[in-house]
Amino acid sequence: MTDGQPSPPDDAQIVVSGLTKRYRNMFAVNNLSFTVEPGRVTGFLGPNGAGKTTTLRMLLNLVTPTAGAATIGGQRYPDLTDPLRHVGAVLEASSAHKGRTGINHLRVLCAAAGLPRERADQALDLVGLAPAGKRKFKGYSLGMKQRLGIAAAMLGDPRVLILDEPANGLDPEGIRWMRGFLKGLAAEGRTVLVSSHLLSEMQLLADDVVIIAAGQLVRQGPVDQVIGSMAQGVRVRVRTPQADVLTAALKDGPATVEDDGQGALLIGGVDAPTVGRAALAAGVELHELTTERPDLERVFLELTAGKAGIR
Repeated sequence: MTDGQPSPPDDAQIVVSGLTKRYRNMFAVNNLSFTVEPGRVTGFLGPNGAGKTTTLRMLLNLVTPTAGAATIGGQRYPDLTDPLRHVGAVLEASSAHKGRTGINHLRVLCAAAGLPRERADQALDLVGLAPAGKRKFKGYSLGMKQRLGIAAAMLGDPRVLILDEPANGLDPEGIRWMRGFLKGLAAEGRTVLVSSHLLSEMQLLADDVVIIAAGQLVRQGPVDQVIGSMAQGVRVRVRTPQADVLTAALKDGPATVEDDGQGALLIGGVDAPTVGRAALAAGVELHELTTERPDLERVFLELTAGKAGIR
């Protein structure tokens, strides 16, 4: 606040407010609202058909909303001055003329955008693709095409980066590189919004998550808080040939016991030492006694179960 007036929005803050897209009798996105803050990597998650790509396309003015608004630094994308210097985006693997080299592809983009020619070399080096810069696009792997797309998005040195499934086609080394690269951009104060189905990778990469299902927001917040909010919380996994005896031994306490359908018991409400003591007292033989902590995948599946799309 300054002199009693609200502070202007950060030029890298993304705000989605009441965003809606209806196609005839189907809502692809329905009254969706969330905020993406600078200096953090935000994972944008949802089942297939949840409306993630439609939301990103509306944010970038590639699809016209039925209602609501999406802004970057308080402005709609088409209202930004020199948007390529403000926002970089990759919504699919890079596409280029198959006979053109990677470096020439980027130089053409620089010329079209009025950017210095040297930005092509800098961007190619930034994504680790400089050794392949003189190779023709037709010889690029899918992972190399992903890197070239990110290089194109970084040509204007933008404050905001929006990526849809950027790890698609990357090998484990490439995924690790991507994680470090995006975290480094966020550490510089940039806004990084990443849509992905790789939930284990999102748990390592993202500071915050926005989870949608059926075109609507179901949860938003820091990753640790979202995981910690899971109703079931910590559970103890037990394998024993005497499941009925162990269940009976725990029935008078706070424990909840359920069958995981794969020959193990999932016990909540108590810790592993408590289960072990109960098993010892009841003479129950244990083959496994493991503490299971919730992860992003479990939270995601619980929150989005049965919610792919709405009509």
